[in-house]
Amino acid sequence: MVRVFPAGQPLKSNAWTWLAHSQAYHTRMDMTGAKFHTSNRGTAAVPLVCVRAQGSHAFGIFYGQNPIFVSYDMVLADLILMIFLIQTVRFLLKPFRQPRLVAELIAGIIIGPCLLGKSKRFNEIMFPLYSRFVLRTLGIFALMLWVFVSGVKMDLTLIKRSGKKHLYIAMVSVMLPFLTVMAIGLIIRKLMDNEMAKISSIGGIASGLSVTTFPIHYTVLEELNLLSSEVGNMALSVALISDSIGMNFITVFEALKQVDISAGTLVWYLISMVVLVAFLLSAIRPALFWIIDHTPEGQAVHESYVVAILLGVFVVGFLTDMFGLAVAFGPFCLGLLIPNGPPLGATLVEKSETILKEIMMPFAFAFIGLHTDFSAMTEAGWTTLGPLFTMVISGYVSKFLATMIGAFMVAVPSRDSLTLSLVLSLRGQVELALYIHWVDKNMIRLPGFSMMIFLTTILLATLTPLISVIYDPSKPYKVLKRRTIQHTPPGEEVRILVCIRDKKSVPSLVNLLEITYPTLQNPLSVYAFHLVELIGRANPVFIDHDNDPDPDDLSIRFPDSEAIRNALILYQENRDESVKLHFFTALAAKRTMFQDVCKLALNSKATIIILPLERQYDGEMGTAEQWGGGQTLNTEVLSHAPCSVGLLIDKAHRWHLPLTRCSGGTTSHDFIVLFLGGPDSRECLAYADHMVANPNVSLTLVRFLSSNPEGDDERQKKLDDGLVTWFWVKNEANERVIYREVVVKDGADTAAAIKAMAEEKFYHLWIVGRKQGINESLLEGLSTWTDNQEELGIIGDYVSSSDFVDADSVLVVQKQILRV
Repeated sequence: MVRVFPAGQPLKSNAWTWLAHSQAYHTRMDMTGAKFHTSNRGTAAVPLVCVRAQGSHAFGIFYGQNPIFVSYDMVLADLILMIFLIQTVRFLLKPFRQPRLVAELIAGIIIGPCLLGKSKRFNEIMFPLYSRFVLRTLGIFALMLWVFVSGVKMDLTLIKRSGKKHLYIAMVSVMLPFLTVMAIGLIIRKLMDNEMAKISSIGGIASGLSVTTFPIHYTVLEELNLLSSEVGNMALSVALISDSIGMNFITVFEALKQVDISAGTLVWYLISMVVLVAFLLSAIRPALFWIIDHTPEGQAVHESYVVAILLGVFVVGFLTDMFGLAVAFGPFCLGLLIPNGPPLGATLVEKSETILKEIMMPFAFAFIGLHTDFSAMTEAGWTTLGPLFTMVISGYVSKFLATMIGAFMVAVPSRDSLTLSLVLSLRGQVELALYIHWVDKNMIRLPGFSMMIFLTTILLATLTPLISVIYDPSKPYKVLKRRTIQHTPPGEEVRILVCIRDKKSVPSLVNLLEITYPTLQNPLSVYAFHLVELIGRANPVFIDHDNDPDPDDLSIRFPDSEAIRNALILYQENRDESVKLHFFTALAAKRTMFQDVCKLALNSKATIIILPLERQYDGEMGTAEQWGGGQTLNTEVLSHAPCSVGLLIDKAHRWHLPLTRCSGGTTSHDFIVLFLGGPDSRECLAYADHMVANPNVSLTLVRFLSSNPEGDDERQKKLDDGLVTWFWVKNEANERVIYREVVVKDGADTAAAIKAMAEEKFYHLWIVGRKQGINESLLEGLSTWTDNQEELGIIGDYVSSSDFVDADSVLVVQKQILRV
C-alpha cells in the first residue's frame, strides 16, 4: 500500500468532492479550494488516501493479470478513448460548423463527472486515482508544448507593420473590458470569498477576460478559411497587439499576487522573471540565429538542433515552474524568440505540430474534463458563483461592444465590424491554461473552473457558426463589370495576373506573356504574384514589392522570390515601355491562397489570371500537379475569380514554350484554337487575336459544329457566329491564320478529329475553352475518358492528358462568371 498524508489543515466536509475507491481506485476525498496541485504553493491540503501500488508493466493476461491494475495500460486506454471521442464528436458537429476545440472540450466533459464519470464502475476501470496523476502531468505538459508552438508561429513584426487603425481597435478592445470588469469586481467585492476578493485576484481575472489571445483566433480563422480575408488579416493584427498589451496586465497582477504571501516573494518573483528573460535574449536568441546561419540554403534544420531546442523548452518550463511563474510563461517566450517560417520555425512546427495536436493535447482535455463538474456548480449555488459569473458575462459583453465601437470609430464597414467583434470575443487553449493557473493560485475554486469551461464551450459553439454565416469572404469578389480580354477595348492595356509557384514555372509564364505580344499600341500590365505556403508561422503576409522592396529580409528567407523577381525585371527591360511590371509575394495557408489571388485580381482590375500547372504522365493519361493541397487553389479561383482565368499546362517538361523574338517575319511557331462554342471559347479566340499580331506565330482556328443542332443554345450560337465572323474578316488576308469547320455527331467524333489534327501537324500551343456553353452532343461519351474534367473541363483535360496530342503546352481558358 502507498500512503499519501495530508499536507495542511484538516479538511471539512464539502458538497463538491471527488469519488475514489477505498480498496484500489477511489475513496471519497474532500478537497476545498484549488485541487490541481499537491505542492505547498498556495494549493489545498490533500487528504489521507490509500491506494494499491501499481506496476508499470504487466506480464500479460495469459498470466492471469488484469491490465486495469497497470498504469501504463490504463494511460494508453485513456488516450485511445479520448482520441475516439474527439474524432466522433468532431464528425457529429461538422455539419454545424463547430471548431475543433468545441469537440475536444465536449469529449473531455463526456468522460468527466458530468456524464460517464458519474458511474463509479467507469471511474474504477478507466480513470483510477493513479492514472489521473499521470493524465494531469501529461495534460499540463501538452499545454506547455502547445503554447510554445503557438509562440513559434507568431510573428511579432506584424505589430510593426500594423496601422494606426489596428492599434486603436486593440487599445479600445482591451482597456474598456478591463476597466469594466475591474469596476464591477470592486463593486461586488463584498459578495466574494476571501481569495477572490483580493485586488490581485480581481485584477488577474479582469486582465484575463480582456486579453484577446492570438492562437485561438488563428485556429478558428484557419478552420473557417478566413485567414487571408480582410477581416482575418485585421483580426490577427489586432489580436497580436492586444496580446502585447494584455500580457503586461497579467504580469502586473501576477506580481501583486506574490505580495499576498510576502514582500520578499515579490522581489524574488521579479528577479526570477528578469533573469529568465535576460537569459533568453542574451544567450538563446543569438544561438538560434547561429543555427539559421549554419543551415544550408533550401534545407531543413539539422535534427540535433531541433532536439536541442525541444529540450530547451523542457528546461525553461522547469525553471519557470521552479521560480513560481506560470509554467507556460517560459516556453511561450522561447517560442516568440524563434524566427518564424523557414528554416527553423517551419522545421519545428512540421516536426512537432501533428503529434502534439493529435496525441498530446487529448491528455490536456481529459484532465480538464475530469475536473469539470456541472453538478458542483449547482451545489455551490448562486451565492458562490454569482460574483464570478457577473464578472465573466460583463467581460464578454464589454469585449464585444468595445471591439465594435473601436471598429466603427475607424470606419470599418458594419458587417466587418460585427464579424471582427465576434472573432475577437473567442476563447481558446490559452484561456484554458489560464483557468488552470487561477485554480492553482486559489483565485477560483473547482465549481468556478467548471463554470468557466461551460461558458467557454457555449461561447465558442455559438460564435463560430455565426461568424461563418455573417461573413462571406468571397462577397468582395462579386463584380458586375465585365473584366475579360474580349471586352477590353483595342489600345487599352491588358492586365494579366500571373501566379507563380516556383522558379520552374517562370520561363513558361514569361513566354506566354511574350506571345501575348505587348506593344506600345497594345501595352501589357503584368501583376506577378509569388505564392509561398505558410509554414511555421500563423499570420499570412501580403507584400507589395513596389512599396516595400525587401521586408523582413524576405530575400534571405525566401531566395526563390528574389530570383523570380529578377527574371521578370529582365523580361520587362527587354520590352521597353510596352510592359509594366508589379511584383507581389504572399505567404498564405494552402486553403486560403485563392483569397489572396482573387483579392489582388480585384484590386488590380486584372483581365485574366494565369495559373501554371505541370502534367505528370502515367501511361496515356496523366494527372496535374496541383497547387495548394489538392485542387484547392485552382478550383477556388475558378469559382470566385472576378475576371477570366487561364490554366497553363506544361506538357513538354521543358518548363517553357520554345519562343523567342525572331528577326524578320518568318513564322516559327504554330498554335491552334479548338472552338466548341460558348463564353469560354469566345474568350479563347479573343486571347488568340492578340497572339496573331505576333509575326512569329501562325494560328489555326477550328470550329466544331454539331450534326444535330437541337442541342445548340440559339443565343450563344449567335454570339459565337458574330465573334468568329469578326475574327475571320479581320484576318482574312493574313496568311498565318487558317480557319476550319468540323461537323461531328458525338464525343468520339470530336476526339477523333482532335487526334487527326495532332497527327497532321505539331502545334506548340493548344488553346481551348473550359466548359461554359458547349453543346453537350459535342462531348457525348467523352466524360468517361477524362479524370480531371472538373478543373480543366472535358476537352481541356483530354488534350492536356492524352498521349496522342503532342504539344509543348495547353492553355485552358474560363471567361469571367458574373455573380450576384
